[in-house]
Amino acid sequence: MAGIVDRGPVGVFDSLACGNFDASEAVVEWESLLTGQSFEALVASDEPRMVADPEDGDGSLLFVASGALQGALAGASASRLAEVGELWIQERAAEGEVFDSEMVRELLGDLADLARAAEGRGHGLYCWMA
Repeated sequence: MAGIVDRGPVGVFDSLACGNFDASEAVVEWESLLTGQSFEALVASDEPRMVADPEDGDGSLLFVASGALQGALAGASASRLAEVGELWIQERAAEGEVFDSEMVRELLGDLADLARAAEGRGHGLYCWMA
């Protein structure tokens, strides 16, 4: 696991690259939108669970998405993912962030594919940030 924390998952695990937003916040927002749980309740339950979190900001961050989020992504239809994507775009717009609908739809679709693959192998869904 230390090698993954240091170098990332590329070439070791199925992965996708994305950027321009705080992934640890986004997964909580997506889980809230997909499951109906409040953002505040998810944060209070310490989601997402940090695996590696450099205290001094120097190093990589690794966290695991909750089982609820992984399951919701794995079970979501393309139309449900598109709906969640549009709701998330609206939430982010309220904070002054602008995202392209097509990019978000593709991102959530790819993430759902990763969630399905991880579930099929009995693995979790992780996020690595350099």
